[in-house]
Amino acid sequence: MQGSEAFSVGSRVRVIASVVVYHNPEQRNQPFDLKGLEGEVISILREWQGRPVSANFPYIVQFSPKFRAHLQEHELEAIA
Repeated sequence: MQGSEAFSVGSRVRVIASVVVYHNPEQRNQPFDLKGLEGEVISILREWQGRPVSANFPYIVQFSPKFRAHLQEHELEAIA
């Protein structure tokens, strides 16, 4: 799994799939679709407390100072 990631920390990405979340601080407890949003990969979950893990949503993407989400590789595309 390690080394096979399509994105690295610091990559600029765009959400290409319809992903509905309820934790957007600007629309708390309301459905919010991430499709089309752009952000930066700030972390890739590979281990937890020193042990390797295979996270279902390994990419943590920061969209704004107060808003980030865990996403899968197929939900993202790299942008220049």
